[in-house]
Amino acid sequence: MFAIFSADLSRKQRLQSEKCRARMNIHTTHTAEGSQPCFFMCPPQHFAVSYSINPWMDPRAWAESSATLEMEADRQWVGLRHALLAAGATIETLKPAPGLPDLVFTANAAVVLDRKVVLSRFRHSERRDEEPIFAAAFAKLAERGLVHQITRLPAGIVLEGAGDCIWDSWRRLFWMGCGFRSEPAAARILEKQLGIPCLCLPLAQASFYHLDTAFCALPCGSVIYYPRAFTPAALATIHGHVASRERIEIDETDAARFAANAVCIHRTIVLSSCSLALRSTLEERGYDVLETPLHAFQRSGGSACCLTLRLDHCSGGSSARISAEQQLGGTAL
Repeated sequence: MFAIFSADLSRKQRLQSEKCRARMNIHTTHTAEGSQPCFFMCPPQHFAVSYSINPWMDPRAWAESSATLEMEADRQWVGLRHALLAAGATIETLKPAPGLPDLVFTANAAVVLDRKVVLSRFRHSERRDEEPIFAAAFAKLAERGLVHQITRLPAGIVLEGAGDCIWDSWRRLFWMGCGFRSEPAAARILEKQLGIPCLCLPLAQASFYHLDTAFCALPCGSVIYYPRAFTPAALATIHGHVASRERIEIDETDAARFAANAVCIHRTIVLSSCSLALRSTLEERGYDVLETPLHAFQRSGGSACCLTLRLDHCSGGSSARISAEQQLGGTAL
């Protein structure tokens, strides 16, 4: 049911990364997250836009070009997978299931930290049949020792996994989106089950229904976010915990490109596309930006982060942050 793949950075990519880090006086070290990130993914064999549960989804438009779009989705998913492998990740692959087109968005499967898994519960009926498949997949991972503990949410509590619960390795906390798919009450439950603070960020726009569509926490302490996706209360929380120099605001154009729906692997940021201005901002902070088009999945309201679930996040201790501070001159960029 599962397959594992691995690859090293190409020589060209490694040289580019070393030049960037030398320019920023940043050097690679192993942090508490481990030296080889591991992601959970599902191929898009049955992916389609066959129903609508967010404003991006248009089943009629998909049906008009379904054959072309299906091939495009397959090609783009493979491109993302190759990009992650090239950046140094490993990938656990879930077998697709017919009739579950959104199974491909594995970010929604669970919240994972310290090899503890809190399984999701979906708000919309169209996705609830994914729940037992994800549960069985994590049971298999547990048999192999890749996760150690699997728990379920209390009855009636809705939380759609890492799509709404983003791990911030710098601050050692979770940011949790709520209002459209996940419930604020889930934050206290996660705090109890995982022993980590969880800050609620109420969402304001239906187009940005999951937190990962409008927010990305970077390992240096900076965050990418689209301010208009959040309520005033959410913005106050972000501003209260993230210094102004660490806040990377994106505009409507980058938000519509799902530029915040990115995957970070060490100093590489993988995303579908972004503006030259955002790329420059990220490169100035020492990151390599790798674009891999995912337009087919954006028709369903998802992109790079939605298509992955990080399995190796760990809460760690102060050593990882101290190491990062030393590399970055004692403060986050």
